[in-house]
Amino acid sequence: MSLHILILALMVGAANWAFRYGPTRLSRGAGQGTGPLARFLSATGPAAIATLVVASLLPMALAAQVVPLIAGVASVVALWLWRRSVVIATLGGSLAYALATMSGTF
Repeated sequence: MSLHILILALMVGAANWAFRYGPTRLSRGAGQGTGPLARFLSATGPAAIATLVVASLLPMALAAQVVPLIAGVASVVALWLWRRSVVIATLGGSLAYALATMSGTF
């Protein structure tokens, strides 16, 4: 592994940690804030998740790997609705994606 990649990974990890830890230290009040900062911070989580989903799914869709993509996403959604467990949904989606990729029928 290149030293540049290691340094970049450490910098991204530190920024991620600070981004998540900072708001918990800044809001020491007992109640929920209703100001612009509170609204911004409450919208940051869903926006980050949506960005990661698009960034990870779009290259697969453009590369014509649609069947494994659909199998993985469908498995995640179905298992989440059935068990309401992030762990089971993630593992099931990974397994479905791997099986669809290994089958080579796409």
